[in-house]
Formats: sequence, C-alpha cells, structure tokens
Amino acid sequence: MGRRPRGKAFYKTRARSPAWYHTAALLREFRLPLLGFLMITIGGGLLYGELYEAARGVSIPFIDRPFIMVQLMVLEAPERVPPEWYLVAFWYAMPPVFVILVAFGAADFVNLFLNRDSSRDPWGEALALTYKHHIIVFGAGHVGFRVIRDLVDMGLDVIAIDQSPNPSVAKQLSELGVPCIRDDARLPATLHKARLEHAETFIACTGDDHANLDAILKVRHAQPDIRIVSRVWDERSSEQLQQLMGVEAVISSADLAAPAFAGAAVGIEITQTLNVHGVEYSMIRMKVPKGSFMDGRTVGELQEGEQMDIVLHGCNGEAEVQPAHDTMVAAGDDLVMFARHDRLLGVVGKSRGAGRA
Repeated sequence: MGRRPRGKAFYKTRARSPAWYHTAALLREFRLPLLGFLMITIGGGLLYGELYEAARGVSIPFIDRPFIMVQLMVLEAPERVPPEWYLVAFWYAMPPVFVILVAFGAADFVNLFLNRDSSRDPWGEALALTYKHHIIVFGAGHVGFRVIRDLVDMGLDVIAIDQSPNPSVAKQLSELGVPCIRDDARLPATLHKARLEHAETFIACTGDDHANLDAILKVRHAQPDIRIVSRVWDERSSEQLQQLMGVEAVISSADLAAPAFAGAAVGIEITQTLNVHGVEYSMIRMKVPKGSFMDGRTVGELQEGEQMDIVLHGCNGEAEVQPAHDTMVAAGDDLVMFARHDRLLGVVGKSRGAGRA
C-alpha cells in the first residue's frame, strides 16, 4: 500500500508557539459557551434593533446592538423598561440566558482544571484537537515514552494514547507539551480524538502484540495511506504485518535486545542491526584487547583487510571521528566499526582469540 508523500509541513510542525496551541485548546474546550454567547449577543442584538426601530422609529447602530444585549444580561439597563411586550421579553430573558452560559462555562472550567481524578484528560484532548501533520504513539510505557521524547527532540508534534499511563510518565508528557489521550486506541472515538485523519504516522508501541495488531487494523481501515510503524515481540507477526497490513516498519524487541546481550557478554556494544537489500549491517564499539591482531596496525590496514569502516578511534581520553588511514591502533584503544554483521562478529572473534593466545 502506498502512503501520502510528506510535505514541508511535516518537518515544520512546531513552528507555531506553545501559546498558540494553548489558546487554541482553550477555545476548543470552551467553544460551546463562547459560541452561545456570540449567537445571543450578535443575533439577539440584531433582532432587538429591528424590533426597536419598528416600534419607535429610531435606529440603533449595529455596533451598539450586541453591547445592549450584554447590558441586559448583567442587569445594567440602557434605558427605562419599554412598554412593548416583545422588547420587554429581551429584558427578562437575557439575565437567565447569561446565567446558563456562565454555568456551562464554569462546568467546563472545573472539568478541565480541577477534576484531576477523572479517567480522561480534557486538557490533553482539547490540545490534541489543534494538531495537524503529527505523529500518534499508542503506548506510553518505557519504550513508548522514549520514542515520544526522541520525536519531540526532533521538533515533531506528538499525541500519546494510553489507557492508564504511569503518573510519572504522565507528568513528563505534560512537561514535554505532549497531549495524552487516556483511552483505548482500538476505539474509533479515541482515534478521532487523536486527529488520526490529520496525522502523518501511527506508531503501535505497546508490549502487547494483539493490542498493537487490533489498533493497526482500525487505523489502516480509517486511514489507508497513513504510515504505520509497529513494535512486536513475536517475530512471526512481523512478516504478516508488513505484507497484509502495509506496515512500513516492524521492529522486534527481541531483535533489538539480542545484539545488546550478546555484545555485553564479551564486553562490546552492538547497535541495532540494519537490513539493507537483504544484507545485515551493524555498528559495534569495542576496546582493543592485549595481543589482538589489531594492535600495532593502522586504521587503513584494518579497514582494507577486514572490509569494514572504522568511524571513530579513541585514545588517551580523546576521540577522533573518521580517523586518518595512517592512525596507529594500539591495545586499550576504543574503536567504533561499521560493516556487515557477520564480518564484525568475525573481527571480534578473531581479536579475542588472538588476545587469549
């Protein structure tokens, strides 16, 4: 399945200031009382002015008519009570209308700022309604939060979805300015709150493969062209997600963890393995052991002989990126190397074997 090309807006989503987002969120949350107030003052003022002119033969300026409605609402009469019953109706109707509008506004205010025990987060939902070209992350656990934090650091707008986020995570999301929809991403109403129709990417990042799959099914059905990235535990699900659901990237937790554990066992660091045209590549960091075949050889010799690229050389507390070919490597130096995964593993094994010998 194809997807929409990314426009410039995707990379400039944070051009607007936080104040703009907060103002828009407030307007969204209090839109009904505000809309009601505008309709009553403007519409009611226009009608009152027409009736007044028909009864008295005196025209009230259009700019003054809404102000008269406000005066009647707050019991500050602009003149004596008129004898016409249809004008008197405005005098008696405006104060209770004003009380109703204030009551609705106060209820929204209490719900937004004071009701912290509610399972939903109306502030987050209101803020989310202002987003476009954003990324939705389903699951704000340990992995999900790190993904969100990295996306925010890249200057992207993110909306989190989590039914019951950890209180500390919820606080950090708030500090990052990331709205959190406290609901199930498998529900269409939740995806609507997260503005799925305006999102660029959906990331299913929970630790439950079934929850991720269910959410992806709903997302793909609602937005056939959206980019989807998924985290999985069961590697058997990876191929199914990519082929059947059009998921562009399926990241297995086992694939990520295995190189790290294997590297830690022998004192090296192995980054995530990349698969490019069916060939696996990795980057590793290791300290050259005593007696290693690398001790006493130059960077250029090692790169040519082992068909790898040494991207960083560390020695005596200093590090050089892309070291010169004539740089000498010695035991105790730190090397960061990039190459095919099998070649790097061979280099590590060869180096440790020579060191033990």
